[in-house]
This record gives sequence, C-alpha cells and structure tokens, in this order.
Amino acid sequence: MTQRQSRLQGFENRTLFLLGDEAAAYGALFAGCDFFAGYPITPASEIAEVMSRELPRVDGYYVQMEDEMASLSAVIGAVWAGAKGMTATSGPGFSLMQENIGYAIMTETPCVIIDVQRSGPSTGQATKPAQGDVLQARWGTHGDHEMIALAPSSVQECFDLTVASFNLAEKYRTPVIMLMDGEIGHLRESITFPPFDAVVREERRLAQPGTDCFGGEAIPPMSLFGEGRFIHVTGSTHKASGMRDVQTQAVHEELVTRLCRKIADARAQIARVQEDFVDGAKICVLAYGAAARPALGAVLEARRKGCAVDFLRLITIWPFPEEAVKRLADRVETILVPEMNLGQLAREVERYTSAPVVPVSKIGGVAHTVDEILEAILSSSAELESAAGKRR
Repeated sequence: MTQRQSRLQGFENRTLFLLGDEAAAYGALFAGCDFFAGYPITPASEIAEVMSRELPRVDGYYVQMEDEMASLSAVIGAVWAGAKGMTATSGPGFSLMQENIGYAIMTETPCVIIDVQRSGPSTGQATKPAQGDVLQARWGTHGDHEMIALAPSSVQECFDLTVASFNLAEKYRTPVIMLMDGEIGHLRESITFPPFDAVVREERRLAQPGTDCFGGEAIPPMSLFGEGRFIHVTGSTHKASGMRDVQTQAVHEELVTRLCRKIADARAQIARVQEDFVDGAKICVLAYGAAARPALGAVLEARRKGCAVDFLRLITIWPFPEEAVKRLADRVETILVPEMNLGQLAREVERYTSAPVVPVSKIGGVAHTVDEILEAILSSSAELESAAGKRR
C-alpha cells in the first residue's frame, strides 16, 4: 500500500462538513495530484492550506511561490518531470497566469488551474464572490486556442469536478480550469468521500522511443524529463519533433489547428449539463456555478405558481455546450441567464438562439436571491402572455 492510499483510505465513505475550497483540494489528492505550487490569495487560500498540510502525507510536494506567474511555471516544470500538478488562485492571480496558460496549451502540458472568482476588475472586492472570469477563462491568453473549464455548484461537485479536471487534462493533454467562485469556495456543506479505489484516474500516456511528442496523432503521447531522451519543449511554433520552426506557415497552421481540434472535436464528450425541462415551457433559466442554486429555487417556485419553466445548468462552460443550448433554443421563447457579472456568458448563449437572451445580472459581491430570479421569470412570462394576446 502506498503512502497516498494509506492516508486517503482513511476518508473512504466518510461524510464531512467542508468548504468548497477544501473539497477541491481533497479532490485533487484523490485524483493523484502530487505537486502544488501557489501564492496565497482570497478566496482561494484554503486550497493551498489543505495542500500544504496533506501533500507531505501522501509523498507529494507543496511549494509556495513568490507570485502567480512563478506558480504555474513551477507546475508546468513539475508535470514534465512526471508529476500531476495543480495551482489555485483568484481573479488578479488568474490574470497573471495567462501567459503561462498559453504556454501550457502550446506545449500540451496537462495541469489543473483552480480559479475561485472574486469581484473585479483589479483588486475589486477582495473577499467578495463573483463570476467575472468566464470570458477570461476562454480568451485570456492570446492566439487561437480551445479551453476546458468546469463550474461546480456544490461542495460535493468541487470534489468530483476536480477529479474530472485532472482526468480531462491527462486525456486531452491540456491545461484545465476549475472555474469556481467565492460563493461556492467558501460555502460549507456535507461531502461524502468515495472509496479510494473507486475513483477513476486517467493515466498519462507516455511515448515509446522514437515517437514524436508533438504530432503524428491528434493527442500525442508525452515524454518525461530525466528518462534519458532528448526532448525539446518550447512555446514557439514547433514541428512534431518539438524543434522550433517559427517561419513556415504550414507548420504553424498544422500545429495550432490540431491543438484546437483535439478539444473542439471532442465537445460532445466533454460537455456536461444538467437539464430539467417541463412540457409547455416558454421560458428557460440557464445558469452555472453559485448562481445556479437560487436559479433552480426560483424555477421550482415558478412552477408551483403554475408557470412552466425549463432549467439548464452548464457544468462545462468551455468548450461551450452548443448542442444543449441549440436544443433549448428550439423549445422556448425567452432565455434568462442569471450571472454574478454583467452578462458574460449571456453573450455566448446569444450565438446559438434567435430567442431573446435576457441577462439577470448582479454584481457587488452578493449572490442572487430566489425572489430576484423569480421576479425576472414572472415578468418575462407576463410579457410573453401580453404579446400573445396582442397577436390574437
């Protein structure tokens, strides 16, 4: 029995009362994470605290770095030495990591970045929750690229989706973002730990001697430093061998197109949503993360009042669940999108429907209430009934 098994089997089938941040840290440990580098920042610091305590107990390594740029640099280096690596931060630190996120995409380095979102821009409200990094998660780094980002809505999901993030990172050989928010990160709920051996862990596929590490197939295998093989790893445009070629148009097109397609072509396999549809609905509430909790409460209350309303929760934010939203667009006449920002994901939803998309925005570090979202539902329902009456 390994040191990790011995420690984590002590949590099997136990139900504990944890913060979302703490649950995410334990999810990483159960997923096999053995390296964490980070810099303290509210509201993500509890992740680092748990990892600093637990990693030495499972034969892993915790390093507190001087800043967020160095943190992700250290994670990338550790992964190429064979580790399963992760870092955690919030908005300002996430902004600082964007250059290295691009480097991880270009070098196909599997790693996990947890972003526990807080109010911004800049320092904003350092201790208050928000969902303002949705578009930064997708487009924060420059150039053409795809991104995988998951958004938990409960403490249990913080654990479960962290495990999923590590598996996606290894399967698609790419950085994966856990797009949490301060409301979920600092929410305390019960969580039940699974048996250690029941957790599915995607193992890294390693290259055989003579096999290219940056081409030849959609998701090539990796080689690791220290195993006696020459490996050239660069953020510059490179050939399948890894050697730089920053002049040839065809080399750049082949590389970047493959990096995008390996995720875009797997959209149907990656995208996860929660659907709760009812007959006769003309309105849908589409939400994610912390906003999905009062959103579902509002939907259930609206139904009790006789208003048929659909509910769609995005678990995968990126790649965007296009097909689920297209199916929704064929069902309803109005889509309400409650977000703790001024309408970031609502802009993406608009691309896949001709129905009106109505942002239900709230900022300032305070989550939506059920009544606020319910009011938006009932108001939209009244408007649709009025319009139908005029047509008659």
